[in-house]
Amino acid sequence: MSTATTLSIDALIPLSALYADALQGALEPWGVREGADQGNPQTAGRILYTGHGMQTGVWECTPGGWDTVDRPATEAMIFLSGRARLTTAGSEPMIFQAGDAFVLPKGWNGRWEVLETVRKFFVEVK
Repeated sequence: MSTATTLSIDALIPLSALYADALQGALEPWGVREGADQGNPQTAGRILYTGHGMQTGVWECTPGGWDTVDRPATEAMIFLSGRARLTTAGSEPMIFQAGDAFVLPKGWNGRWEVLETVRKFFVEVK
């Protein structure tokens, strides 16, 4: 028998209302994206939770590009706005836009190219 706790949908509705401002509101400037080699990608964000080996938050980035080598954590994300091209090393590029959800696994190698300012909700697990 499972010992997992299940929340009803009624318990989830207040959480989405609680974070509505964080998802759509002003974010803290975090500076230029480290390792950028294309454009001037300025980042901003807000951490919503850190603990138990994970972190959740909202991240935004203006157009630009950078390579990622041996990603240190697994990250699930959903784009709230914007558009980006991600290319996994050895694969064809893929375009992601508002409403798309995907996972980049720990150890991922590839390239980010933000085409239109992206805002995403993310969950990162070490």
